[in-house]
Amino acid sequence: MSVAPLWDELTERLLPVFTTYRSHLADLPVEVKADTTLLTEADVAVQRIIVDAIRATEPDAAIIAEEDERQGPREEVARAGGRVWVIDPIDGTAEFVQEKRVEFCSVVCLLEDWQPVSAFVLAPELGSGGTPLVVTGDARGRRLTLDGATVEPPSDPREDRWLSATRSAGAPPRDFDRAAEETGFLLKTRTTSQTLDMVRAAIDLSGRTAPSLPPFELFWRRRQKVWDGIAGLCLGTAAGLRHCAEDGEPLPLTPSFFSQAEPVFASTVMGRPDVISWFLGTPH
Repeated sequence: MSVAPLWDELTERLLPVFTTYRSHLADLPVEVKADTTLLTEADVAVQRIIVDAIRATEPDAAIIAEEDERQGPREEVARAGGRVWVIDPIDGTAEFVQEKRVEFCSVVCLLEDWQPVSAFVLAPELGSGGTPLVVTGDARGRRLTLDGATVEPPSDPREDRWLSATRSAGAPPRDFDRAAEETGFLLKTRTTSQTLDMVRAAIDLSGRTAPSLPPFELFWRRRQKVWDGIAGLCLGTAAGLRHCAEDGEPLPLTPSFFSQAEPVFASTVMGRPDVISWFLGTPH
């Protein structure tokens, strides 16, 4: 099954929905979930569109979606044989509900044999002038696209070398922060969309966004929920990046992990192999 028609359908169906909700933010109720993340009617509506589109072509699809409110084990995922869809309807809801912010996106990732193989990221207003950007990744074919055109991952390191390593607002600098700055890295520490930070590790978006967003040489998060990271891992694989836990061990891409009610990576690190090697040798 080719996923390209599904990605096209989702782009066509979701953009008007985002436009409608973003034009009425003042009237949009915002809930705070138990984990302190935000939930709006838009998250639920976008998730429903994505799930319906997947089930129209794959009625028995095993789906993990952020807003599905699962409490117990996902037995249908355990029985899926490794073919699973993961959905984050709006990654970066805290950005979405603020009129001037644009770092939010819809995310879909297809797993086969428990590995991320195809990813779709729609950022409705991230492009210059508030235009949409669509990123897709084919991990097996090592292909990345931006707005339908094949793109290459960032090549040689830039003079301004950025890492995505967020921390809680108001938290003091970490030993890692000091080590990174001493090595010459610049740090992004404010949390926005985790997926979009991973996109920027796989693709150079500078020049396509306003203000210009530089690429990251490394992405690091603790306690990352699967819907916030699995598409980014797919894009990273397509870009030839390395990913692992912060101790260097492989991530648990297993049936038991994905079958949890809320699969969460203890830590996620993704980037160029040489930068990962540097990271593993620093205090963190």
